[in-house]
Amino acid sequence: MYSHNDDIRIHKLSKKRTKMDDYMMIKRIGEGAHGYVLHAKCNQTGKEVALKKVLVKRKEKGLPNEIIREIKTLQAVDCRYVMKLLDFFSKGSGFILVFDYMPSGLWEMLNDEKIKLSDGQLKAYMQMLLQGVCYLHENRIMHRDLKPANLLIGQDGILRIGDFGQARPFLKDAIKCYTPQVSTRWYRAPELLYGSRKYTEALDLWAVGCIVAEAFNKMPLFPGETDIDQLALVIRSLGSPTEENWPGHTKLPDFNKISFKQSPPLSWEKLLPFVNKDTREFIKAFVKYDASKRLTAKQALKHPFFNSEPLPASENEMPIPPYDHRTLVNGNMYENHDEELFEELSRLIDEKF
Repeated sequence: MYSHNDDIRIHKLSKKRTKMDDYMMIKRIGEGAHGYVLHAKCNQTGKEVALKKVLVKRKEKGLPNEIIREIKTLQAVDCRYVMKLLDFFSKGSGFILVFDYMPSGLWEMLNDEKIKLSDGQLKAYMQMLLQGVCYLHENRIMHRDLKPANLLIGQDGILRIGDFGQARPFLKDAIKCYTPQVSTRWYRAPELLYGSRKYTEALDLWAVGCIVAEAFNKMPLFPGETDIDQLALVIRSLGSPTEENWPGHTKLPDFNKISFKQSPPLSWEKLLPFVNKDTREFIKAFVKYDASKRLTAKQALKHPFFNSEPLPASENEMPIPPYDHRTLVNGNMYENHDEELFEELSRLIDEKF
């Protein structure tokens, strides 16, 4: 799907775009396996932005497919509940992607003891999430890494899906082979844990169910410490899979590599002790072994969960996160004295491999 011509076109576009000198660095606000995220301000407009630097170790071989894929995916999306790419350009050993600055995320909102979210506000967040997922799936895009940390919240209180580094276009009704090494462990669908290379956008819906459970139950649903522990935890919770509740699971690539003793399912009351019946039924509709039986995002938006009391809060009833919420909740893990800060930012931006 991504050709050498895409690589050349993105390189040419990036050379015409805004350079790093047009931004004033403020602080480093995050990091991941593929780069860093910096908080900055545009010198011309004063607009605050997030600069995501994606590292490229061997640039002479061209841009990795992951970067091309992320840029092309973000260029194609236009949804209120999905992060929009503002700009992109090459710099040093990597590529810079420019987004609106988002001071918080769902993870921070759930873990800030000073913020008490009502059930109506939580429902509104889940509604925003599903509207974003519905848009992506209707436009043939799998996110493949939905989790609270990738659901960003702006100063308007709106939740938007971010981080498309693992996103992938898909063809409807056509089964293709993909890597199973996607999705963060706690939100990884069981077909991925068994090494499936033929999966659908339903893996995103498993993650949605885990996110809803975490939001309402105040703790992760399946917090495994390793991939094997993750699969064991899912099986101990949902019970051993059968041909009835998961047709074809014994043919998955890694099924015979490890065995677990037969387990009956735990009751959902035990799994979700702080969640009411309506919410449990909603979560159960996503957390199913059989991917074809999981609720779609479009179906979920029409689920009785959103029509029962309390109703989802309106957008003007959503909490506005503090300006520097991510730092306040996570601690000053990226804070330095001014001179040290700007030396570090300069190194992050200009370092070469």
